[in-house]
Amino acid sequence: MLTRKQLELLLFINERLKEEGVPPSFEEMKEALNLQSKSGVHRLIVALEERGFLKRMANRARALEVIKLPESHSPSLASKKSGFSPNVIQGSLGKVKPMPAANDGIPRSVMVPLMGRIAAGVPIAAIQDHTNNISVPPEMLGGGEHFALEVKGDSMIDAGIFDGDTILIRKSDTANNGEIIVALVDGEEATLKRLRKKGDSVALEAANPAYETRIFGPDRVSVQGRLVGLLRKY
Repeated sequence: MLTRKQLELLLFINERLKEEGVPPSFEEMKEALNLQSKSGVHRLIVALEERGFLKRMANRARALEVIKLPESHSPSLASKKSGFSPNVIQGSLGKVKPMPAANDGIPRSVMVPLMGRIAAGVPIAAIQDHTNNISVPPEMLGGGEHFALEVKGDSMIDAGIFDGDTILIRKSDTANNGEIIVALVDGEEATLKRLRKKGDSVALEAANPAYETRIFGPDRVSVQGRLVGLLRKY
């Protein structure tokens, strides 16, 4: 049996998936359920996952799948013969979209999805939904899938990354020591930091002496992608 808050959250997520095709953010879930913090949302999601009502997609921000609803709220889900197909949100990482080629057949730029803001400082809410596309020279990207994020904060200034910059990220769930990555902490907060691994510990290192290095267990941090480029407006 679900608690009242667990049921409210499950129904809220399910309705948002049906209406908009994307799950609500942690901030939206917190406000909808009148909770004091996003950690309360995280605990409810974990409880729903443990009870088989919800599934989180590994290594992807805000990727949720509604497995089932209580029978009293969705009779059509009670039977496998109902033809139910769960709504799966594949996170907010997109593929590069080529722009039309010039007369010589060579593309002058590609369109990369801009996925909101990333914290270069204290972690903020996890990577947001696709908000826009930006045009990027193809030589900046290489192979693989990419996405862009706007930097908020000053913890990476010694690495040449400033507040308001737009960074280009190659989607990846692995990274080498010393690489600058988009890290997802506890499945709900995203931040831009340099990766340092020692034994079973994962350290997220700032490039600003005003910020301390944060150390986590390996199960608390997942890599979302690696920094491959930066755009700046003057």
